[in-house]
Order: sequence, then structure tokens, then C-alpha cells
Amino acid sequence: MHGASLSGWLLVALCAATGVYCLLRMRACAGEERRAAGGEALMGLGMAAMALPATVVAQPGWSWAVYAAVFGGAALAGLAGAARRGGHHLHHLVGSLAMLYMAVAMAGPVAQGAHSGHAMGTAGGIPVLTGGLLLYYTVYVLRAGARLAPAPAAGGLALRPAAGVVPVAAGAPGPTWAHRPELTLVCRLSMALAMVAMLVTL
Repeated sequence: MHGASLSGWLLVALCAATGVYCLLRMRACAGEERRAAGGEALMGLGMAAMALPATVVAQPGWSWAVYAAVFGGAALAGLAGAARRGGHHLHHLVGSLAMLYMAVAMAGPVAQGAHSGHAMGTAGGIPVLTGGLLLYYTVYVLRAGARLAPAPAAGGLALRPAAGVVPVAAGAPGPTWAHRPELTLVCRLSMALAMVAMLVTL
């Protein structure tokens, strides 16, 4: 019981820290980067709320309907962005759909009586869909981790360029930390790891 509660709080802390960082990045950026940071902040803070250990914070039954509505709206926005621009918007779309799926699974009648130790508990999900999402996020984590590994370069080591991460441009508005590609990639990697941990509990 204590171990499950501890792991739940660690997951909450990871998602909340990621969400707060993305909020700060959203305030410091503009344009497309600002919109991406806003979507990631919503994802991180939403995951933190959904991962609260049920033994400490009992969420009302209607909260899962609220999560489903919020992330359903985010999925529609992500679909529009993916249709227009593709790229990392597709990843945001998958993330919003995964959150919607987990919220609906937790709102089901099986989930309502299955809370034990962790908010995600033993909710009833669709095994094939859960497995597909787990596969997607596992591959994403491995690829993001490989990008973070230093690549050999003349005169030293350099970070591999990451898809969907815009390199720092000279004279970019806002503080330098808001435009560092490795911090953005770590943020996305953290949320993908948290998503794997939450999907495993379904």
C-alpha cells in the first residue's frame, strides 16, 4: 500500500513539474512554439491530477467526465493542427486521445469499484488499444532517449537534433532556457514515461 502510494506521488510530482515548466515556456515563447508548450502544459497537469493516489485524494466520480471533456476538446484541436501542419501535432493528438481513453476507462462502472491504492487502479481498458498505446509510447521514449544521447562531433559531443524541437535562434524572444531544445525534449520524454506508467495500470 505504501509503495503504491509513493510511486503514485512520484508520478504526480514528475507530471506536475513538467506541466509547470511547459507553462513557463509558454509564457516565454510565441507563435507555434507557444501553442505547443500550452498543449504540453495541459497534458502534464492533467496527468498529475489523474495520477493522484486514491488512498489520499478520493476524486469524485464526475471528475473523470471533466477529464474526458477537456481532453476530448484538446484532441479536436490537435486533429485540426495535425491536418494543417502535421509533424509534432500528430504526437499531441495521440497524447490527447490517450488521455481521453484513460478518462473514459476510469469513468466506467468497473473502474468505479476498482480504486485501490492508486487513482488509476485497475480500470477496465480495451487490451488491444492499451497495448497499441503502450507500444507507441515505448518507441517514443526509446527514440527520445537516443536523441538525448550525445552524438560524436568534431571537437566534442553535440546533442542530436530532435524532430519537433526548434533550435535556439539568435535573438529569440524570452529567456534562453525557454528555447533550449534539450529541455523541451526532456519535458516530452518525461510525459511519455509517465504515460507508459499510467497505461500499464489499466
